[in-house]
Amino acid sequence: MSRHAIHLEKAIDELKRLILSLGTDVEESARLAVQSLTQRDSDLAKRVIEADYEIDQREVYVEEECLKILALHQPVANDLRLIIAILKINNDLERIGDLSVNIAERAVYLSTEAKVELPFDLQNMAKKVRSMLKRSLDSLVNRDEKLARKVCEDDDAVDDLNREMYGCVAQAIKKDSNNLNSYIQLLSASRYLERMADHATNIAEDVIYLVTGEIIRHGSKTEEAEF
Repeated sequence: MSRHAIHLEKAIDELKRLILSLGTDVEESARLAVQSLTQRDSDLAKRVIEADYEIDQREVYVEEECLKILALHQPVANDLRLIIAILKINNDLERIGDLSVNIAERAVYLSTEAKVELPFDLQNMAKKVRSMLKRSLDSLVNRDEKLARKVCEDDDAVDDLNREMYGCVAQAIKKDSNNLNSYIQLLSASRYLERMADHATNIAEDVIYLVTGEIIRHGSKTEEAEF
């Protein structure tokens, strides 16, 4: 193996470590955000909000490392496909971090209002979303196309739960209109979770592209890409 190839391999290994580390922290941020909401814990919510700065900085660093590898090593074939996938996954992870902040902000608001009963099992929905995120990252580590496709299929179930949440909130508002704003905040949290699932699906779709060269986003399908 040439010296150039060795340097490229090391750079890509470090890039994979960075993206997986970022993914782990984003997954934890999502977990804590939902916990802060369901437990009305404003201190925990503020921790999630403050930690987002670090996630943003690391997202920028991963992007810079990807661009550096492209410029210095001019990778081709599978290496190029991997870097393109990581660039896109990196952006999806950053957006999931932002959505965790949005949920945490709802938690801060709700902690100042009269307590209302959750009209919906938000924790169950959050558990499904976190599972999708974890499995999408596992599919990246193992280049597991089958697991990635399963994540994509599971997105429909989260969409159904989000629609169900609308109905539950509507009923709750009819019974307790005095707490309208609180229920709207909970509804927003459900929507943010649904969007997290969309980003986890994007990651899984990028893994499928990485493994097969097939682009399936937006229902499109292409022949295997050639680099």
